[in-house]
Amino acid sequence: MSLRSVFDAGAIKSEFETAEIGLGFIPLIWKHVLRNPDCEWGEIPSLPSAAYSVLASKFRPLTSAVDSRRDSSDQVTTKLLIKLQNGGFVEAVVMRYDTRLGKYGGKPRPGGQRSTLCISSQVGCKMGCKFCATGSMGFKSNLTSGEIVEQLVHASQISPIRNVVFMGMGEPLNNYTALVEAIRVMTQLPFQLSPRKITVSTVGIIHSINRLHGDLPGVNLAVSLHAPIQELRCQIMPSARAFPLGKLMDSLRTYQRNSKQKIFIEYIMLDGVNDEEMNAHQLGQLLETFEVVVNLIPFNPIGDLSQFTTTTDSKVVRFQKILRESYGIRTTVRKQMGQDISGACGQLEPVTVSSYLLTIPVHNDPRLEFDSV
Repeated sequence: MSLRSVFDAGAIKSEFETAEIGLGFIPLIWKHVLRNPDCEWGEIPSLPSAAYSVLASKFRPLTSAVDSRRDSSDQVTTKLLIKLQNGGFVEAVVMRYDTRLGKYGGKPRPGGQRSTLCISSQVGCKMGCKFCATGSMGFKSNLTSGEIVEQLVHASQISPIRNVVFMGMGEPLNNYTALVEAIRVMTQLPFQLSPRKITVSTVGIIHSINRLHGDLPGVNLAVSLHAPIQELRCQIMPSARAFPLGKLMDSLRTYQRNSKQKIFIEYIMLDGVNDEEMNAHQLGQLLETFEVVVNLIPFNPIGDLSQFTTTTDSKVVRFQKILRESYGIRTTVRKQMGQDISGACGQLEPVTVSSYLLTIPVHNDPRLEFDSV
């Protein structure tokens, strides 16, 4: 039987309760492993003797390992290829940026150096989005909650992580139980991430959206919309047939009423497909009664798989202007980070050792307001 990750919270709590070991020791174990990922159990001081026995027989400090690391040419983006215990691979991307370089309301943002981690929740993905490399590989397996948290452990060895976005490989809400457990670990000692610094992205799994605020209050919701009408959405996102746009918007309205939080809308810009002025007006009309931030995402080529091309800067500017000026919707443009290492939005695909919502700056148009992940 394979040993479990010590970051599988449900498993270690169950084993400790059975052995009558205080659950208060668990954060101390996690803290030691975070600081010493290659540790042996006997190196952790001051645990009850029964704890050492349980750990040795049931758990490993880490069940995954960094197989390779690729850094972007500007050294701000790092892509990790992570090998799992079952032989599968996932990718995680660390993005380091200075928030003072962005603009909000035409003025420089406050802040300083930040690091965001883009995390995977599955090996592959069954959603089949036509603009996404991960979608082209199909679904392989769900990650355990421990395997999800271990991506944060690996990334923390590179840079202190302030923000986590579930925008890597997989549809997070299709691995709902592990997602919830992993995020609850991330918000506890020793990680102590604020729920408001964690964002979960989904293509629109309605029944899980309906549960999300109750299970993870404060966590941000991002919806991969990508088209303002159902027919067009189904053309580029086959899974949209199972989640009709009208019903999705109803669920988002209920979510916003209960959570009192803005919703992030992800919209990939595909030249000649969904980036026309008509599409901008359709999107504005769809969203004008919501409190949202629309994030326009430059399409990143995925080699021979790509049937799409990238929208020009001038069309992005016009699309953004319509949403802002005609509908009063805050609209930003995703800053591209990691494109030269295939770590950008839509490029994650570990089968080729190279998910969707990540990217090295390529835009120079001063009219664009950029927003980091």
